[in-house]
Amino acid sequence: MLYFAIKEAKKLSNDVTVVLYHQAALVQETMEAYFDDVNYVIQDHENYPGTGGAVMNIATKHDKVLVLNGDMPLVEASELEKFFTSDADIVMSVIKLEDSSGYGRVMIEHDNVIKIIEEKDASEKEKEIKTVNAGIYLFANGMLEAYLPKLSNENAQEEYYLTDVVELAKNDGYNIAPLYVQEENFKGVNSKYDLSHAEEIMQQRIKKNFMMEGVIFRMPQTTYIDADVVIEGESVIENGVTLLSGSKIIESHIKAHSVIEGSEIISSDVGPLARVRPGSKLMDTHIGNYVEVKKSTLKGVKAGHLSYLGDAEIDNGTNIGAGTITCNYDGKKKYKTKIGKNVFIGSDTQIVAPVTIEDDVLIAAGTTVNKDVKSGALAISRADMKTVDGFFDKFFKD
Repeated sequence: MLYFAIKEAKKLSNDVTVVLYHQAALVQETMEAYFDDVNYVIQDHENYPGTGGAVMNIATKHDKVLVLNGDMPLVEASELEKFFTSDADIVMSVIKLEDSSGYGRVMIEHDNVIKIIEEKDASEKEKEIKTVNAGIYLFANGMLEAYLPKLSNENAQEEYYLTDVVELAKNDGYNIAPLYVQEENFKGVNSKYDLSHAEEIMQQRIKKNFMMEGVIFRMPQTTYIDADVVIEGESVIENGVTLLSGSKIIESHIKAHSVIEGSEIISSDVGPLARVRPGSKLMDTHIGNYVEVKKSTLKGVKAGHLSYLGDAEIDNGTNIGAGTITCNYDGKKKYKTKIGKNVFIGSDTQIVAPVTIEDDVLIAAGTTVNKDVKSGALAISRADMKTVDGFFDKFFKD
């Protein structure tokens, strides 16, 4: 959630500060994997809990300061820009709701904010107000410095409310302007249900953007796509597909119920029911149902069904028979398999890495490959079949 809030904020400013407290080190470490120019401060939560306490002791150096919430993953920079169109001393986001329970109420008269009442402090009459606080504010220079020291925690939650800055400024005659916003964009996440709803909205946005760029989706409501996934060209994404973080799909067809994780698929088709695990790259390749690829590069390869290809490099024109696996792990280390061009690998082959199979090789069905195979060779390791005449009758008569 915080990732999305920071991402949108950075579209407006290169001076972004994140206030941390709970699991601060873990949150900062996670965000630093995405952003290298964000400031972090730790809230003095023990002495100054609450939203007002969160922004205390943060030095501001701009004419205006925009304060966002970290639990609003759906907010967009285009919506945030609207705050800067007002000359008011404070601009606060508000939403009109039929059911306003659970939100801080906002009293507005003549397009000016008169008062903000937190849910736990509201009277029964005040709870009837339908206009609620959406939680994002724009403060003119000096507002926070002037009023944060004046905050009190004499309220139901014994916290320092940022909303009280608004009331104090209003009492001193400053102009407080409401900015009416859409609930969808400013939706906070306060429960697992809210999280699932926000995820649904985000998924709709992601897929809509791709479809507007020419990507074809079959039953898009059944697919899941992480926000940093790249899809280019007239790619086709069928129903039930999952595309996870770091994946890149270029001019490819991902068939039903396949999963792509942190991999690059170029001019290829995957699935149905296939899995491409992190670190893989497929080019001009077909992998079919129940094929799993992990940390492997496949160029011009066909693997129709029921195979595991891990830690492998496989070159053009190679065909992988059903049931083929690369035995890449000995319990301690993982090893590399290299397969050249125009190799035909029969069904139920086990390739015990580390091993190299050169170009133009035939591997007979049922073979265990445990040493290198030179170009042009046939590799076969198969016990001769034995038959016992009359055994059927003898077995069942006994």
